[in-house]
Amino acid sequence: MFLYAPILALVLFSFNDSRYMANWNGFTLKWYQQLFQNSDIMTALYYTVTVAVLASVISTVIGTISAIGIVKMKKTPKKLILNINYIPILNTEIVTAVALMSLFIFFKLQFGFLTMLLAHITFCIPYVILSVLPKLKQLPENIEDAALDLGATPMYALRKIILPQITPGIVSGFLIAFTMSIDDFVISFFNTGNGVTNLSIVIYGMAKRGIKPEINALSTLMFTVVLVLLILSNRGQSLVGASKNNAKNK
Repeated sequence: MFLYAPILALVLFSFNDSRYMANWNGFTLKWYQQLFQNSDIMTALYYTVTVAVLASVISTVIGTISAIGIVKMKKTPKKLILNINYIPILNTEIVTAVALMSLFIFFKLQFGFLTMLLAHITFCIPYVILSVLPKLKQLPENIEDAALDLGATPMYALRKIILPQITPGIVSGFLIAFTMSIDDFVISFFNTGNGVTNLSIVIYGMAKRGIKPEINALSTLMFTVVLVLLILSNRGQSLVGASKNNAKNK
């Protein structure tokens, strides 16, 4: 109730004919129409999705490679690198945001799309590493050696043996990175420039004057998309499980 009642209220009032949530004036779809006519929100949505997709893909690639390298390390350097990886996660976002901002100023980078993207990539990598590591630790210790003894090249063993078995961890890391990027405000706020903004910054700016009903409509659409993807994902896993069971029975 505590988790979903606010979301249901938001969905309900996205169809409210009144601009205010204090009263219900009837059913309407005009806020959805105005949403797509609002250039500020559409621009913010474009940058939000673009940065989130690029940051999650790049951080997933870097994080996966890093996790594979960490697993192969000896005990002492592995422990050191893992502790270093924990710091950005345990550290407060404001410290990370100011640190990245100072770094970009030091290298004289112009604040805008590039600095926001680099900040999001840096922010997401540790989460990807932590998502992939458990799957790598579950693999048999000598699985690569066995593949090499059977004639596989290191790259072939990586592509055909290692990556398929750690795919769930990679997908989880990608989804976490994507969610963290879309949801982030502090790091985005300190590392963006003129003309480049995301939804969290736009909504924060609107909160001072009052949230527009278009935001309710946008939030409803985003929630619906996530819900549909979740249902399709579960449906796909069920079909895969059923096909495996049928194959075993045959």
